[in-house]
Amino acid sequence: MIRLLLADDQVIFREGLATLLSVEADLEVVGQAENGDEAIGLAEKLQPNVILMDVRMPGVDGVQATAEIHQRYPWMRILVLTTFDDDEYILQSLQAGALGYLLKRTPAPAIAAAIRSVAQGYSQLSPTVALKAFSYLKPVPQASTAAISELSKREAEVLKLIGQGQNNQEIATTLHLSEGTVKNYVTQVLSKLEMRDRIQAALWAQKHLI
Repeated sequence: MIRLLLADDQVIFREGLATLLSVEADLEVVGQAENGDEAIGLAEKLQPNVILMDVRMPGVDGVQATAEIHQRYPWMRILVLTTFDDDEYILQSLQAGALGYLLKRTPAPAIAAAIRSVAQGYSQLSPTVALKAFSYLKPVPQASTAAISELSKREAEVLKLIGQGQNNQEIATTLHLSEGTVKNYVTQVLSKLEMRDRIQAALWAQKHLI
């Protein structure tokens, strides 16, 4: 029997998912959390085999909770289940220790199959997520010195924070900017460095700026 903990702040979705998964003979939903802090506490109390974790939740979010749980209980498998396929969430979740990343539009039978696979230690990614995750394995473009020099001081600061794994909201807080302004800076950085996505920028920044 695979013991499951569900962490999602959307009550209707969480309870509906619990009902759908409970009909599976080898799956048992042992607990439900509505934020990352509760997920951490219930992980310690209930010792689940697999945790289905949303990323965007109030207070302690899913990425923070994933990192904390993975550090304390590395034997627990964490499967992200969210509506967001943003590069920053994928990168941060996998770096934090998540073994899988699925979108909520995934059919319940496929989610159940992914849970079984993750419980055995295999990674599970939604198709669109897999395409982005595989870019980790591709060579990171070497931005030219001229292109780097074209970055403004603020753009360079944003790039460095991307390399540190911060999402747009965290960068906005750090630099005292609006989230919309940060998104514009990220777009400008990718354009100037001729990089396809945030993941490539993060990998480049980790190598050259941190």
